[in-house]
Amino acid sequence: MVALVSQENVVALPLVSRTGRHLQRYTKAGRRQVVGCIPYKYKSGKQEFLDIEEGLEVLVISSQKGKGMLFPKGGWELDETIIEAASRETLEEAGVRGIVECALGEWSFKSKTHDTYYEGYMFPLLVQEELDFWPEKNFRQRQWMSVADAKECCQHWWMKEALDRLINRLRCQQQLEKEEAVSCTLSF
Repeated sequence: MVALVSQENVVALPLVSRTGRHLQRYTKAGRRQVVGCIPYKYKSGKQEFLDIEEGLEVLVISSQKGKGMLFPKGGWELDETIIEAASRETLEEAGVRGIVECALGEWSFKSKTHDTYYEGYMFPLLVQEELDFWPEKNFRQRQWMSVADAKECCQHWWMKEALDRLINRLRCQQQLEKEEAVSCTLSF
């Protein structure tokens, strides 16, 4: 077992992927609920740059069932919180751990392989650790890339929209930090 340590709690996750859907969550309308993360990091290790998009890298993974790249995501199960599910899926599929931040939103979308609709929830994950071995290492490729490249190669429209929301959020945070710094400087 590998222990995930966060500031709020400790979650122990085995280094094997969960399988089956007997614990899968569904909406009242019968839509499968899936959760995922956009793993990201700053190129310089810090948030010191003019354009947030230029200073950021995101991690995408190859799809198991087809061609193309996407962000890690999978089923939200009954015995876990939404944050635990997002962390688990990201560890299983991409082999990274970090800080799961506030949700980017909820999307309804139609499965490309099944004739059914899903409810998807996406979260940013600020990467703190990249593992050499992870449960789906032999089934998926992972690749760090620029935001622009990720928008181009990601196969799901709703994940691209989540990425846009992340960039907008980080830009707003950056602007607030600049304004606070100026305000502090002017108050002396």
